[in-house]
Amino acid sequence: MRACLAVLLATSALLSGPALASNADKLARQAQWAFERSDIRPDPAFRFGRLPNGLRYIIRRNASPAGTALVRMDVAVGSLDEGKKERGYAHFVEHMAFNGSTHVAEGEMVRLLERHGLAFGADTNASTSFDRTLYKLDLPTNDAALLDTALMLMRETASELTIAPEAVARERGVILAEMRDRNTWQLRDTIASTQFLYPRSLFAERFPIGTAKTLDAATAERLRAFYRREYIPQKMTLVVVGDFDPTIVEQRIRSHFESWQSGKAELQPTAGPVRSKDHGRTTIYIDPAVSERVTMVRSGPLMDEPDTVAQRRESLLRQVGYDVINRRFLRLSRQEDPPFRGAGFGTGNVFEAGRSTRLIVDTVDRKWRRGLIAAAREYRRALIYGFTKAEVAEQVANIRTALEDAAASSDTRTNGALTGVALALVTDRVVPSLPADALARFRALAPQITPEAVLAAMQREAVAIDDPLIRFRSRYEPAGGPKAIRAAWEEAMKAEVAQESSTDLAGFAYTDFGPAGLVVSDQREPTLGIRQVRFANGVMLNIKRTAIEKDRVRASLSVDGGDRLDTRANPLATEMLPFLDEGGLGKHSADDLQTILAGRSVSDAFGTGETSFDADALTTPRDLELQLQLWSAFLTDPGYRTEGEVQYRHNMNNYFEQLRATPTSALRAELGGILSDRDPRFTLQDVKAYRALTFAKLKRDIGERLAHGAIEIGVVGDVDEDQTIALVAATLGALPAREPAFHDGKDRPPRPFTADRRPRVVRHSGPADQALLRLTWLTRDDADPVEALKLQLLERVARIELTDTLREALGKAYSPSAASSLSRTWTGYGTFGVAASIDVRDVAATRAAIRKTLVALRETPVDSDVLQRARQPLLEGLENGLKSNEGWLSLVDRAQSQPDRLARYTKAKERLSAMTTRDVQAMAAKYLDPAVGLEVLVLPNGVAEPAA
Repeated sequence: MRACLAVLLATSALLSGPALASNADKLARQAQWAFERSDIRPDPAFRFGRLPNGLRYIIRRNASPAGTALVRMDVAVGSLDEGKKERGYAHFVEHMAFNGSTHVAEGEMVRLLERHGLAFGADTNASTSFDRTLYKLDLPTNDAALLDTALMLMRETASELTIAPEAVARERGVILAEMRDRNTWQLRDTIASTQFLYPRSLFAERFPIGTAKTLDAATAERLRAFYRREYIPQKMTLVVVGDFDPTIVEQRIRSHFESWQSGKAELQPTAGPVRSKDHGRTTIYIDPAVSERVTMVRSGPLMDEPDTVAQRRESLLRQVGYDVINRRFLRLSRQEDPPFRGAGFGTGNVFEAGRSTRLIVDTVDRKWRRGLIAAAREYRRALIYGFTKAEVAEQVANIRTALEDAAASSDTRTNGALTGVALALVTDRVVPSLPADALARFRALAPQITPEAVLAAMQREAVAIDDPLIRFRSRYEPAGGPKAIRAAWEEAMKAEVAQESSTDLAGFAYTDFGPAGLVVSDQREPTLGIRQVRFANGVMLNIKRTAIEKDRVRASLSVDGGDRLDTRANPLATEMLPFLDEGGLGKHSADDLQTILAGRSVSDAFGTGETSFDADALTTPRDLELQLQLWSAFLTDPGYRTEGEVQYRHNMNNYFEQLRATPTSALRAELGGILSDRDPRFTLQDVKAYRALTFAKLKRDIGERLAHGAIEIGVVGDVDEDQTIALVAATLGALPAREPAFHDGKDRPPRPFTADRRPRVVRHSGPADQALLRLTWLTRDDADPVEALKLQLLERVARIELTDTLREALGKAYSPSAASSLSRTWTGYGTFGVAASIDVRDVAATRAAIRKTLVALRETPVDSDVLQRARQPLLEGLENGLKSNEGWLSLVDRAQSQPDRLARYTKAKERLSAMTTRDVQAMAAKYLDPAVGLEVLVLPNGVAEPAA
């Protein structure tokens, strides 16, 4: 867990002279930059500063993406700062930042940002944790006025919130709705685990969402008192990274924040205690939704380690040790009859209260004993015999590659990456050093990374798991109860273990695919400059060289097939495709591949789309050849090994067990079948059908497509175009002849949308107050680019109007949604959906509010301001879409088989700018008739259906 602030003495009786001096020292240390106490040289491109009132700032000029910036305000205030009667106040104050301040009227902050192109949620957000609150603004332009607006709003948030009683009353409902929505089996499991492992700790009783009792009792006066007490300049750090002159940014920060008067700084209370002597306890946690897991934990004192060269060397050695053990666990989980689904071992700080070492074992239901013993044996084997040179070398190769890649691309790091580096300095006191310096330190250390040094470093940090705390969670009570669990652990710790020998593997076996393919067509698309190449075997290659990311290449592979192969008679034909990589290759298992490819930047993951099998990879110029070889090998000689089937079944069994645990998952399971009149292609089948699937069946269903289907490759980034053509020619271009074009899928039976518009009810097994209301309309396919854009604009308008109605006015829903989804391949098929997660008591009111919103959209043109707030983020997205290689790849990947997408993109801004409020109204009138929208209401088991 993340390190937090220093310890605050608990009782006033201890606040004598020496104690006060100690606190002053701690406060002074907290205000320091980590590099002021470190021998690590900070990256000189960052500008660090501190105002006289104590507010700190970090500025970094960066132009990736060009003409954009990120603004963050970190507040060292979280739920740990709350009193017992203030639980949830830090999060409540975060919500109030959008509800009025001295110079910004309630509700106007979001609207103001939307007018500038910042979408609420995507570009305008905030979050509260145990120890801090972070406010986030993503600026789509480097307009000086927008920067000034962003800093003005941050200052308003920092010191000028009005926290009016009426706004508090409205926002309380939204926060309680968020509390209701977040009450999932995952959160309940986390809370129970935390309270067992860290009893009587403060953080176990201070989850940021708070309690219903304290939130109901929160008044504007109490929230303002918390806000004024905690929001002081000494606890604030501003981060601005983007395409701005740092001197101008610094001036604007001073202009907005220098007048803020300093408050009285206090240390954040310690999150602990974390008790080193706590051991020998066992607990059982049963929930129908959780997968089986056994966790063993021992805690020790905090190892206070400032960020220095010596500490980083120590951390790297430890990392290798933990990675080797976890690599062994992964190998065991990939066996044909694995003892567990997965396991993990590691050590981490618990804020600044202590450190914990954990061994976690995930098992198949009722197989916990075998898994626990196997994982414990491997843990002990490592401690007794240490590691082999080959194991250490594999992990060192991965670390070396990561550091080399980071150093090579450091000049083109994104705003997001650099903002993360800056915030790590603030939250974890990690010095933002140059990637080249980190690589140099690694190269100096590399000869000393021996198995002996790795084991010693790991043992210096890891707490011995002797007589640990053991937490068992499952859907089923364990046979024998706590005593049996403890006995299994003790048995494993006493059993003899033998030293395993390592096996040397040969190199990658797939480097020769025959004579290089011949280029039969080579042209450059005139508008976007995409080079389009076709080989004699039919393979298509699209290349776009960019300077956006130095030493980075993004590549895509599409193979004809995809969900088009799923039929009514064989609806699960492609179901196992995402697990194809788990079956390895004919000459290498998946586990062997991980070792063989250690230190190489390649990916072997595949997915399935509507009409194609798809893969994406982030690689480097030096590893592009290997990436292409790997893809060629998967198409020509997939392994279809049994261990891949095992991984699939384990995941599918767990999926079905959790299917109805939340309203969202229950709706996801049922919606496809409801909308399609139970067409088996879109309907969840019985679990037995999934359990019966095999790789042999997958091979029969997709093998012909892998061998003959059309292929299109996209390559974007720091590439030599001619060299890339030669690499493809020697790999995918050298394969036997492929089909020349992708099937459009229009020969399939049409995708149905039910004519039965009666409301449906779906049941979930979660909390009794959670409901989910969704309405879905049939719209159209995306053949008409203008109408598709109009529906996208309607989606944004509907989201704004629903948020204003359900969240702000009624306080009934935390995050209402609207979404338009148009098919490219199913003729005439598309959907528009709106949904709201609500309290079961509010179903009727929510249904009425949604209907009222839809009727208004259909009958009256929206306000021009709403149109601007909906459209401007879309326009800014289009403006910035090709400032990243990911954006380029989304067009390059299918530039030959789907050339219309290029024209759509280049014309979209003009088309969108020309749309009017009448266009939005026309789309709503055409498609969003409340009378024909199909309503699906998700209710808890046993709760009566409310009256219409």
